[in-house]
Formats: sequence, structure tokens, C-alpha cells
Amino acid sequence: MALHDDRKEYVKGSLDDRWLNADPMTQFAAWLEEYLASGADDATAFALSTVSAEGQPDARIVLLKELRGRDLVFFTNYASKKGRDLAKNPSAHALFFWPSLERQVRICGLVRRIPAHESDAYFASRPLGSQWGAVASSQSQPITSRADMEVQWAKVQQANPNGVARPKHWGGYALSVDRIEFWQGRASRLHDRIQFNLSANDTWTAQRLQP
Repeated sequence: MALHDDRKEYVKGSLDDRWLNADPMTQFAAWLEEYLASGADDATAFALSTVSAEGQPDARIVLLKELRGRDLVFFTNYASKKGRDLAKNPSAHALFFWPSLERQVRICGLVRRIPAHESDAYFASRPLGSQWGAVASSQSQPITSRADMEVQWAKVQQANPNGVARPKHWGGYALSVDRIEFWQGRASRLHDRIQFNLSANDTWTAQRLQP
């Protein structure tokens, strides 16, 4: 299947050099707010990439649940594939792609678990169905059929009609940003790219990259 002619011009924005002195996390928050305001579905979704102990990369879509200074907070099953990867190698990459604004943001950093009481509070705020699902699913493990998965879920629901406490295998992570790149599509593929790196003294240095 040839896709040679599936192309477009990017004309919706630009990044000029005045951004080289900006606080990148403030800028990230502003871009995120703009994308949320656009009404896009799953506006907080991003691709989280991890690397296993054997050096094999993997990626999946997760949802950003909080932005805390340099930290991106998300939640998952600690025993999942991503959880196991992060236990062996805490380095991770987050990719936000916002096509309606012709933008993407690439982020690298180290990931750590957030405190248990913060995970407890978030878990209690989730819809009951999501709570039951977190308990019922042994994420990333094989199961014989969809029907068996639904049976597991129903058993948890029936035993806990008013909700459940957060299981110990489920909780939050914070990805602490030490490199972030803003990408704005431009005409003729001369895209704008500005990368910020965190220095040893916790200050940001910025550099424009060729597209």
C-alpha cells in the first residue's frame, strides 16, 4: 500500500526565537490548556515509552492526570508491562501529539512512584466501574477469553457494590522532566523545533534544532 501522496502543509503556527528564554514547563502548560480548549477528544493522552531490562522498547497511550511543576503524573497497574519496565529502568519518554494545532511535545525524564496516600485519594475519585476494573484485571497477563475477563469484573462488582480500596498493585507515577522539545509544524517541512535541557544547577538551557 503506497502512501506517498498522503501529505499536508503545516501552516497554523510558528515558534520564534524569543521562546529560547521561556520557562518550558510554563509553555507546556499553556499549550496543553490551548489543546484542551479546542475540545479535542482525549486531549491529555500521550504515548509513554519505556525500555525493558532486556533493552526492548515499548510504547502505549496513557492519560496525564496532573501537572506539578516539572512532574507529569499518571496512574497505572504497577505489575503491568510498563510498571515492570519502570521498575528495572526508570528512564521514560512521553510524546504528546496535538494534530489540530500541528504540534507535538517530546519529553524525557526519570519516573518514580508518587506517595501512597496520593494514589489512594485519586483512586477514590474514580468511577466505580474503573475501581472494579483495576482490581479485576491482572494487567498485561494472558486470559482465555473476553468472557472470563467480564466474569472477573462481575465478581469484584458483586463483592464490592459501593467501591473498593486501592489495590496495592495500582497507583501513580511522576515523570520528572529533564528534557523537553516543542515542535510546531511549518510549511515546506521547515518545522520549528526548540529543545530545553535541565542543567546540573536546575536551570534550563534552550536550543533551536534543525527540522
